[in-house]
Amino acid sequence: MALRATIHKADLHVADSDRHYYGSHSLTIAKHPSETEERMMVRLIAFALQANEDLVFTKGLSDTDEPDLWIKDLTDAIKLWIEIGQPDERRILKACGRSDQVIVYCYGGQTSKIWWDAIANKLTRARNLEIVSIPSAQAAELNQLVQRSMVIHVNVQDGEVYVSSDCGQVTITPEVWRSNQD
Repeated sequence: MALRATIHKADLHVADSDRHYYGSHSLTIAKHPSETEERMMVRLIAFALQANEDLVFTKGLSDTDEPDLWIKDLTDAIKLWIEIGQPDERRILKACGRSDQVIVYCYGGQTSKIWWDAIANKLTRARNLEIVSIPSAQAAELNQLVQRSMVIHVNVQDGEVYVSSDCGQVTITPEVWRSNQD
């Protein structure tokens, strides 16, 4: 019998003074059986950092043709494609061709750095690509916040991300390895 996704509910409250975005989202997050809690929480942080009323979680790991999160317009055109982890360069280039903007949130520390160094030169023509690294130790700290039903507060100010819940708090300093202006 196949394992089923674990469902998590999150009330996410975002106060992003860098983007002037303030909003609350009631989210249902399906954690794939092969997905770690750390990856699931990085998906949640990626949602918070790009929060928008049109941003949605997709089938993610269950569907190889979809990213982890995206924004589509009314014509079904993809405006924003968000990947979590270390996708291969073919997947990233395909995403760049299908979407107005692509953001990859990686979180594996030195492993992510090796991954990025290996593919960076192959992605020079992808003008709509941004690579953001969540430091490994900070991503691992997010595990302390995981519950089946969570209330998460995310405050973003001057590039620092402050994440808190009843279970604790974590400060994240995302590193932009490549901006879409490069």
